Amino acid sequence: MSPAVHPLAPLSFTFSAPTRLVVGPGTIGRLGELARELGATRALVTSDPGIIEFGHTADGLESLREAGLATEVFSTFTENPSAAEIEAGTAVARAFRPDLLVGLGGGSSMDCAKGINFLFSCGGRMRDYKGRGTATGPMLPSIAVPTTAGTGSETQSFALITDDETGMKMACGDPRAAFRVAILDVNLTLTQPPSLAAITGVDALAHAIESHVSTAATPASRTFSREAWRLLAANLPGVTADGGTIATRSAVQFGAALAGLAIEHSMLGAAHALANPLTAAHGLVHGLAVGVMLPHVVRFNGTACGDAYADLLDDLGLNATADEAGTTLADWLTGLLAAARMKTSLRACGIDAPDVPALAAAAAQQWTAGFNPRPVTPADLAALYEAAR
Repeated sequence: MSPAVHPLAPLSFTFSAPTRLVVGPGTIGRLGELARELGATRALVTSDPGIIEFGHTADGLESLREAGLATEVFSTFTENPSAAEIEAGTAVARAFRPDLLVGLGGGSSMDCAKGINFLFSCGGRMRDYKGRGTATGPMLPSIAVPTTAGTGSETQSFALITDDETGMKMACGDPRAAFRVAILDVNLTLTQPPSLAAITGVDALAHAIESHVSTAATPASRTFSREAWRLLAANLPGVTADGGTIATRSAVQFGAALAGLAIEHSMLGAAHALANPLTAAHGLVHGLAVGVMLPHVVRFNGTACGDAYADLLDDLGLNATADEAGTTLADWLTGLLAAARMKTSLRACGIDAPDVPALAAAAAQQWTAGFNPRPVTPADLAALYEAAR
């Protein structure tokens, strides 16, 4: 499956990009100005305790207050925000009555802001908003200020919220939930520990690869996934090796945002479907789970999208036929993980005896599995878990 469209084929797709990107070192200082442009007077900021400790939240609050906004902070949520945590944040919002939400932090902070927006604006429970286009009315304007380079949540309308009863992640999305503005201030990523920079960067790389070959991909989405791949593949190795430079970190941050934009219009695939049950059942960090599974999925998919993988390899200066491309790209990814000192097997992650049938059954229920370029059955998913052991 080549990403190119036959010149005689009529194009048919929709594309929109509701999020304005404000990019550059120090741009967090413009948060208050940008909030006022949206007509805001009261901002609820979601930030996790680690981001507060680093001082990034204080910088954002200072900018908001200097612009005359009243502020409140909600920080009582975990790495994978649960529906109960979103309900707690919504209670804070109802008491404070914001007219703007700000997600300042990593993916959890941005997901939390979007989740609160659903419940505060539309009522109900998070389960009511699973899927795409699920909002029932207007939603508050919101601003994203990512402090990691990976999730791409700043350019997506989906909130990933954990179901308290099943432990599985729910994708809750609607165009009205998209951030109006995303501030990409590379200085905020400098406090990431090297291990976190590697994990989030590999997640972004997976976003670029999976969105590029998704069955829902369009010529427009591939424009963003391909450029995201180029930026990430060229610059992530330097960031994971020695921290990189401001320029390489900025490129990775921008690549992650473009990959998020690609996901918004094409979805993901089996690597993410396989990763989510590992997080739910074994507490494996999302980016690490994706990284462990991605090479095996790429190798599996090679028979269905070898041409597209060959195009990505060409960006690396590597030549491979369509038949070889899946294996060659998978080997390159494994090498990247090893160079970044990331675990490359489930056993290395401390998962010695996974319940593979249960994991495979859960992975088959993940929404992203349905967009994989090569159809996957529970048996296929089980085989991929076995390959990763």
